Amino acid sequence: MNNLELWQSVLAQMQFHISKANFATWFQNTEIISKNSEKIIISVPNAFSKEWLSNKYNKLILKTLHDIDDSIKELEFVIKPQDANGAPKNVLPKTIDGINSTSSSNTQRQEEAQLRFEEFKINKDTNLNPRYTFTSFVVGSFNELAHAAALAVADSPGFTYNPLFIYGGTGLGKTHLIQAIGNKISDEQKKKKVKYISSEKFVSGIVSAIRTNSMEAFKASLAPIDVLILDDIQFIAGKNKSQEEFFHVFNSLYEKNKQIILSSDRPPNAIAELEERLKSRFEGGMIADVSLPDYETRLVILKTKLQEKNMNLPEEVLDYIATNVKKNIRELEGALNKILICDKLNQELNIEAVKKLLKGFIFSPFDVANYKKIIETVAKFYNLEEKNLFDPTRRKEIVKPRQVAMFLLRKELKYSFPAIARKFGGKDHTTAIYAYKKILQENEENNKLTEELNLIKQKIYSG
Repeated sequence: MNNLELWQSVLAQMQFHISKANFATWFQNTEIISKNSEKIIISVPNAFSKEWLSNKYNKLILKTLHDIDDSIKELEFVIKPQDANGAPKNVLPKTIDGINSTSSSNTQRQEEAQLRFEEFKINKDTNLNPRYTFTSFVVGSFNELAHAAALAVADSPGFTYNPLFIYGGTGLGKTHLIQAIGNKISDEQKKKKVKYISSEKFVSGIVSAIRTNSMEAFKASLAPIDVLILDDIQFIAGKNKSQEEFFHVFNSLYEKNKQIILSSDRPPNAIAELEERLKSRFEGGMIADVSLPDYETRLVILKTKLQEKNMNLPEEVLDYIATNVKKNIRELEGALNKILICDKLNQELNIEAVKKLLKGFIFSPFDVANYKKIIETVAKFYNLEEKNLFDPTRRKEIVKPRQVAMFLLRKELKYSFPAIARKFGGKDHTTAIYAYKKILQENEENNKLTEELNLIKQKIYSG
């Protein structure tokens, strides 16, 4: 396997471990420039990318490389801002938040030569991935409401459901769906100006505008947009200035019947530290969830992906993947890609070989859902520190999360009530029984709590 093929294999795996926005931001214009003995040298376009990849993704990249070639044990990142011809590499736009991004034939050619993956191409005017369409989106019982709402918005932006708020766990197709809306509007209504932005980049744009005293220019750059698509809106929670500025942007667009589309990992009322006025705005439109796909849908997704790539795999291999890879769609695609890479290398693909290849994708729930994971996830979900769950207090904002943690320890891990009590500082086991029964009863009567429990469990089992 040469350096290009090796890095393409790494990129194919990386996109299933991080968000699409982060992948596009940090892995564009990266490549392996040398492989000597146990060391890989990767070029990056600028110092910012070098620092971010070194600090944030070094371990994940190294593990991915090592899984493909176990001789690789060391990484180094070097800055290489120009290509072999001395022309500037296709670095990310330097304008605030990518809103005024432009493209050129030179940078487009560089990107295509660099990645050679259709799924990595981005429209520089809209920030949309043209691969994300309604045609390639697999519909099942787990996402049919969100899909129907998305189609309605695409047909009549600004007037049907505004805002459209789609939520669900990581890797379930939210980004695909909201970008499909943008692509359909761009294709059919050419005069509509569509812009897709990750909330992380939106906040970065606000921070940059504040630092350079250019907030009015930042807002003015958003004014011409007809369809604003913001991914992972929960990222603005707790960032007061960003919420304030987004509130004004939201109102300005909404009053002009401009379409606003948002995605999140949870519904608005479950986003801690989100201002009430924003929750109210988000809940004023259409809220739809995307949940986990069932076996039949997972099988259809695999076959659809194979059709897109014009490739085939034995039915028994597809059945094994669909039966055992259940975490989310992103993991499903990652497993499929890993097998296809081996298939391209002419490695034998019987069931035993597939089982070995997918060892990292398949696990028992008990490998993931443990005491530490439950406490960590519940605390993070309710925006608390883990130690807060053990505080001897009757404050409502602590009592409910503590009861949820007790409930999950009993429900998911089958802990005895005395064992749960001991974990929470030797409380009488009747306290644990009361917490379990209370959450169990409320779960049957309160849709909001049911949503919260489902989202918490998705995060626990996402590994």
